[in-house]
Amino acid sequence: MKRILVLGGGIGGTLVANLIARKLKKEEAEITLISASQRHIYQPVWLYIPFSMDDIRSASKPLKNLLNKRIKLVLGNITQLDAGIQKVTLEDGQQIDYDFLVVATGSHPSPEDVPGFKEGAHFFYTEDSASRLRVALEEFRGGKIVVGVGGLPHKCPVAPLEFTFLVEHFLNKRKLRDKTELTYTYPLNRVFTIESAAGYAQTLLEQRNVQIETFFNLEEVDPENKVIRSMEGTELPYDLLVMIPPHRGAKFLQGNPIADEQGWVKTNRNTLQVTGFDNIWAMGDTTDIPISKAGSVTHFEAPVVAERLVATLRKTTPHKKHAEYGGKVLCFIETGYGTATKLEFDYQNPPKTPKPNRMIRLEKILFNKAYFFLVPTGRI
Repeated sequence: MKRILVLGGGIGGTLVANLIARKLKKEEAEITLISASQRHIYQPVWLYIPFSMDDIRSASKPLKNLLNKRIKLVLGNITQLDAGIQKVTLEDGQQIDYDFLVVATGSHPSPEDVPGFKEGAHFFYTEDSASRLRVALEEFRGGKIVVGVGGLPHKCPVAPLEFTFLVEHFLNKRKLRDKTELTYTYPLNRVFTIESAAGYAQTLLEQRNVQIETFFNLEEVDPENKVIRSMEGTELPYDLLVMIPPHRGAKFLQGNPIADEQGWVKTNRNTLQVTGFDNIWAMGDTTDIPISKAGSVTHFEAPVVAERLVATLRKTTPHKKHAEYGGKVLCFIETGYGTATKLEFDYQNPPKTPKPNRMIRLEKILFNKAYFFLVPTGRI
């Protein structure tokens, strides 16, 4: 019997393991999933925690409850992957061999990469950081708020813009907008990576009287003087700093032969096969594919990985419906005041951004509420 090993218990790992379990008969393979956490986290909820718009408890479910019963769950931190001898080692010394491997270990904030970041900046990309930011916003009484991106790439590329629109709305509701100077910074010469969407977002920011500072590549945070400095020589004072930290791949991947120094796995953008290995696939934030590190990407990649892995195991040809990933991305964007817009695109078609409205936001909220029932289990 073949041994299939899936690394990661987030959306990618959970979904692809369930899809593979559904495709293969029990006698064809045993499936094992390794996760560092016994909880499956739905990270988009963290955007709402600073504004008390959602409850942290709604962001997770027991991972075991979301997995097909034939999938063996192993809890532990991975310390080593040796693709040459097809073996994974855990922190407790346990070693697990495999015949086929899926790497879906995501991306991770790395605030320690920027001097002063941990001491002076808030962010909302973890449960703890989102909760701390909620307290900081509750205590804020006016001054300078700077929201920005401290390094590319990072997960959920639209989240900094969403936070900016939501905090502007939040300040208006608290009657603090007239007492607050709000600034948005971005490392490129525009406010977002995708040019067509950047123009639309910039217009919205200007309409909300948000100051824009582009070409701002964060060099250091000076928490004592409450100033941030960029590599371009710009200084910005702040009273409250909300900065997206640089991101890295999983630590055991940083410098691994299948990945680069930052831990992004070298991956074919269509087949999702890891470069140089016919029995390894990577998906989601883990890859080095120059596309959004977003949950929807993983959602659309999972059927391709499952189809290709099963076809390889059975020595057949992948069904054309899921033979290749075409770069599909779908991201909702909160724009404040009960409205939202969205980006939908793929490798061939650039995004078109509809005018923000309440229906799109309702669609986003309903999706968030239905996520645990629909997505990790593979119902959609």
